[in-house]
Amino acid sequence: MTDGRRADSARRRERVLKALEVLLRSDEDITVSGLARAARVDRTYIYRHRDLLERVHAAAAAPPEEGRIAAVSRASLRADLTNALERNRRLAVRVRQLEKRLSENLGETAWKESGLGASADIDQLHRRITLLEQDLAEARGQLDERTEELDAARAANRELTRALNQAR
Repeated sequence: MTDGRRADSARRRERVLKALEVLLRSDEDITVSGLARAARVDRTYIYRHRDLLERVHAAAAAPPEEGRIAAVSRASLRADLTNALERNRRLAVRVRQLEKRLSENLGETAWKESGLGASADIDQLHRRITLLEQDLAEARGQLDERTEELDAARAANRELTRALNQAR
């Protein structure tokens, strides 16, 4: 039984080594999972045999052979994807800004050409609104100040009335 297990392990080792050679000649990314799939063994078999695991890591880190296209790592692909998505988001925001500006400019041009009103009138009304809002803010400030003074005067009157009533 021991001899059978050794023979099975030797067959698996040969399949792993042959699959590693095939992966080295191909343009595929070399990973433990991919090698285990190609060799029809469990990943734990490769992890249990340190020499096989070291060969896999060395093959994955080795530069590509001459004439072979360099394999792109998943990390670099993810980084490229993240950068492309971020650039896409920035461009979408910029397009929305430009569309809004174009819409405003076209609306203003149509407003002027239609004869319904002049843009200068609107600017004048906006200035008038701003002035009225400032006047309103000042009036509210004065009202608050006078309300405080009135409250203080009422409190003083109550104190004086109490003092006069207690003196009697």
